Amino acid sequence: MATKDAVLERAVDLARDAALEIAEHPGDVGEHLGATLDGERLVSHRFACLARGYRGWQWTVTLARVPRGRVATLCEAVLLPGPDSILAKEWLPWSQRLQPGDIGPGDVLPFRADDPRLEPGWTPSGDAELDLVAIDELALARERILSPAGRDEAAMRWYRGTQGPTSAGALAATAACSTCGFLVPMQGALGQVFGVCANEWSPEDGRVVSLDHGCGAHSQTDVEPEESLWPAPDPIIDDLRLELVAPAPAAGPEAAPAEEIVEVPDAEAGQPQV
Repeated sequence: MATKDAVLERAVDLARDAALEIAEHPGDVGEHLGATLDGERLVSHRFACLARGYRGWQWTVTLARVPRGRVATLCEAVLLPGPDSILAKEWLPWSQRLQPGDIGPGDVLPFRADDPRLEPGWTPSGDAELDLVAIDELALARERILSPAGRDEAAMRWYRGTQGPTSAGALAATAACSTCGFLVPMQGALGQVFGVCANEWSPEDGRVVSLDHGCGAHSQTDVEPEESLWPAPDPIIDDLRLELVAPAPAAGPEAAPAEEIVEVPDAEAGQPQV
């Protein structure tokens, strides 16, 4: 077990000089906060950091000496966070930080060889040149295709999104996309649930939609609306309400104000009211 080292613990000035060398300004090095015994003949001195933006950080200078030596030697000087330091958030790899919509024009994602959403689309024949010709020149296959996990992930994302059956537009639609003439079928397993909208008047034009999705641009727009259990809303404008408007003042000083007559239809008698 290491014991206290009086030689290294007294070398505060040497440690401060080392901290001043790496600090941007001499005033960034504050008071001596103490010394820590790191090992046999190995001590670290700590000084408060007064630099802006580094609250709670400490200049840490490590000193050492040879056996039976009486001279301290500088090992390293660094700026380390203290217990109350302001630290950045824990670093996350790009694959965990990336969100939908982050990729803009010209952005290129790094290649991910172990992407679980993909699997090999071509079984190697053992001849690298033959495989290259089959994939690149003859286009007989793609090097990687969607894996079952990638396909299921995409299907759940589409179905639960705004192109699925639970969006506001789908709930208000009178018919589903499966009966719309503008639906372009998809091939493969995803085609059992999804298609592509080809109606320029639809808000989903050019997008993947579920077969039970819907919108107001259905090809059969004369479909009778389905009955609803919700009561009909009150009208926004009441045509029978009389609004009194004050007449404009007369042009001459002696002209008497004329009474303005507003006629509104009488719903019961069918005659105008004055």
